[in-house]
Amino acid sequence: MKQKVIIFSAPSGSGKSTIVKYLLSKYPFLEFSVSATSRAPRGLEKDGVDYYFFTPERFRELVAQDAFVEYEEVYPGSFYGTLKSEVERIWKKGHTIVFDIDVKGGVNLKRIFGDKALSVFIKPPSIQELERRLIGRGTDSAEAIAKRVGKAAEELTYEDRFDRVLINDNLEVAFKEASDIVEDFIGR
Repeated sequence: MKQKVIIFSAPSGSGKSTIVKYLLSKYPFLEFSVSATSRAPRGLEKDGVDYYFFTPERFRELVAQDAFVEYEEVYPGSFYGTLKSEVERIWKKGHTIVFDIDVKGGVNLKRIFGDKALSVFIKPPSIQELERRLIGRGTDSAEAIAKRVGKAAEELTYEDRFDRVLINDNLEVAFKEASDIVEDFIGR
């Protein structure tokens, strides 16, 4: 299990984080790559656990210092990225890195890591179901939800750039499919 990465990407509200948390609890050789962001924490998110939270100014400084494997300005002033130090930390332990990342970041990571990477696109059953899930979270304003739903429609056009597509219609089925995908990739 040398220097492999598994990239999970999806429109917000597709169940990506739920599936990733399940896989991390099932497989001790998988380790979550904590992404960096310039947005404020949502809900119960903790710095260094869910994300490394930076101000937009500090994020830009880190970009200038070449501290990222990849980064994206998702919305104006709203950055997300993968720190090189995070990748090195996990590989040093001999673990496989799991990324829970936006769609464009997932495409970038696959390009960067090539054959070391398996990219998985998690797709909601429909845009309407995705909107329902986002509303059900209770963490975003109506305006933020509308923005995310609009972005999701564009992100769904990226599915053919991923190695595998997993439709999250039934969570138990999605857990089983995700487990099969991981075991197949790691078994290589």
